[in-house]
Amino acid sequence: INNTPPHPAMSAASTETSAPLPTAGSRVFFQGAPGVGCVGSGPINGDDPVQKKQGKVTVKYDRKELRKRLVLEEWIIEQLSELYDCEEEEMPEVEIDIDDLLEVNSDDERASKLQESLIDCYKPTEDFVRELLGRIRGMRKLSAPTKKGL
Repeated sequence: INNTPPHPAMSAASTETSAPLPTAGSRVFFQGAPGVGCVGSGPINGDDPVQKKQGKVTVKYDRKELRKRLVLEEWIIEQLSELYDCEEEEMPEVEIDIDDLLEVNSDDERASKLQESLIDCYKPTEDFVRELLGRIRGMRKLSAPTKKGL
């Protein structure tokens, strides 16, 4: 029986992947070094210095932008709860897509889209719309990550 721990290069190689790993609202990609432990690539020889390299981690989204987006979404849910006089679970289906709003060039068009989403609300929505438009001003659209260098 072999009681020696696995070689560090083997344990690192077994966790590397080029597929995106799901996380809370962002994606992190692991890019393995050439020749490092892919299934079917044969046994790993511990003497090869190329195989000892760690995977390179690339985060495609700016954490600050993600944090701003999360705070905004929490604020939207809070405001919608007040507008509809109910908890989030009881709220009617209201879709407010921030990226969709950011693609629109004028505040008038954005306001119109928001009013369409809030058509079933019996309370006045003008203050909510005005405040939301002010909060998204200067935000950037969160585009899907691109696979560069793969």
